[in-house]
Amino acid sequence: MAPDKEAQSEPQNDGQGQKTPISKRLEENTGKLKKMLGIGESFDILLREFSFGGKKIAMLYTQGLSNDEYLTMVLRRLSELKHEEISINAYEKIFQLIPFSQVKRIDNLEDCVKNVLMGPQIFLIDGSEQAIVFDARWYPVRTPDEPDLERVVRGSRDGFVETLVFNTALIRRRIRDPRLRVEILEAGSRSKTDLVICFLQDVANPDLVDSVKEKIKQIKIDGLPMAEKAVEELITPGSFWNPYPRVRYTERPDVAAAHLLQGHVLVLVDTSPSVMILPTTYFHHLQYAEEFRNSPAIGVWVRWVRYMGVAVSLFLLPLWLLAAMHPDLLPPALKFLGVKKAASIPIFMQFVLAEISIDMVRLATIHTPTALSTAISLIAALLIGQVATVVGLFSPEAILYVAIAAVGTFLTPSFELGQANRLVRLFLVLITGFFGLPGFILGVLGVLAFLASTRSFGVPYLWPLLPFNWAAMKNMLLRPPVAIQNVRPGFVRPRNVFRQAVPEPARKRGGEKDR
Repeated sequence: MAPDKEAQSEPQNDGQGQKTPISKRLEENTGKLKKMLGIGESFDILLREFSFGGKKIAMLYTQGLSNDEYLTMVLRRLSELKHEEISINAYEKIFQLIPFSQVKRIDNLEDCVKNVLMGPQIFLIDGSEQAIVFDARWYPVRTPDEPDLERVVRGSRDGFVETLVFNTALIRRRIRDPRLRVEILEAGSRSKTDLVICFLQDVANPDLVDSVKEKIKQIKIDGLPMAEKAVEELITPGSFWNPYPRVRYTERPDVAAAHLLQGHVLVLVDTSPSVMILPTTYFHHLQYAEEFRNSPAIGVWVRWVRYMGVAVSLFLLPLWLLAAMHPDLLPPALKFLGVKKAASIPIFMQFVLAEISIDMVRLATIHTPTALSTAISLIAALLIGQVATVVGLFSPEAILYVAIAAVGTFLTPSFELGQANRLVRLFLVLITGFFGLPGFILGVLGVLAFLASTRSFGVPYLWPLLPFNWAAMKNMLLRPPVAIQNVRPGFVRPRNVFRQAVPEPARKRGGEKDR
């Protein structure tokens, strides 16, 4: 079958080959652009033709991404032009008359298509081999509200949104340093998704910055509709099946700014309110802004409560299962931890079914309208929690300990880390149920070995525990006061190690006399 002649004549260029130059004939340009953009087929891509001062002009724009007020202002200004004003060198005079700071020239049709789909507007002028691009775009955007996953009692209530310009402005507001670099890249042959790499030029490791840029430039996928998560999987080295997050996500500008000052690199993806922080370690996923919004003493207490909760979420179920299966392992003072009332299902299968039930309830709550979500929770509590124990499917102790472990999962600051810990907990329950004490020991050692072999952009995942660094480990265990936060973490290999000058020790009395 012969190929369509019309399709053959239509310019098809992905930006990598030779581009189609703009012709001096306006009709020829508009004809090609109508085919390239599907004007007349897609209702939201519009082409308007005008005559200002006797000069034919075509305007291309995307409905819904253009600010009608600004467009009206530009068109009103052009409508005031007279023939004698633009009879000579019309392109330059119109270029100077457009009242926008973001105005540029382009000389090919592919750039016209790219800019129109991004939101800016295009002017094509009859007799000129260049087009004018001016940025009067408008993106639908919500108010920068406080993120649901990172709420604090005290602190800022603004959060990142789905628009890059707003997000970079929130960071600039907190770090007014001319050395803060906000570089934009593009990925996705069809989606043309904008990505931003943000770092402090004199602090961040240049090798890390170059590595991240290179990985983003190597993305060859057609589109990134899942935004930051798709980018993470495409640029993060290592196994795709590793459940532990090797980047940290945040929707709080203050958290993002704090990591920039430490030497981390941020990756922002258009249409996503989540910012990637890299590199990261296991212990960084356990830190939370609430600790730094309180006094150091309270911050230490909150941090340790969180650490204990995470440990409980990992080890409580397999340890209790081990004690229930082998009561002889318990000292006399802890004999009460055993099962008081046997159930119809083996204990370790009770834990597995309870974990599945919790996930089912969580997913049902997410997909249920807000007005009914409370009812879903009550039904789940009554059916799973009470009725299941009454009919003998679950023992009361199993329900209790699964609930405690679930609380530990939900208090984990990083949602991604909490989900990974759930899989590890289920693995430890299964291996302990099948193999007893040897299985539990081998399972814990296997998880530690797995974490020790994991890296985030070349950084050991268990740093500063492995390799051990006491000074850094102390800062992980204790929330350090701001006055002694003198150096940046060594694992990011910052170019500038010191954050503030170390105060000189006070002189002893009896020394040199004061003058």
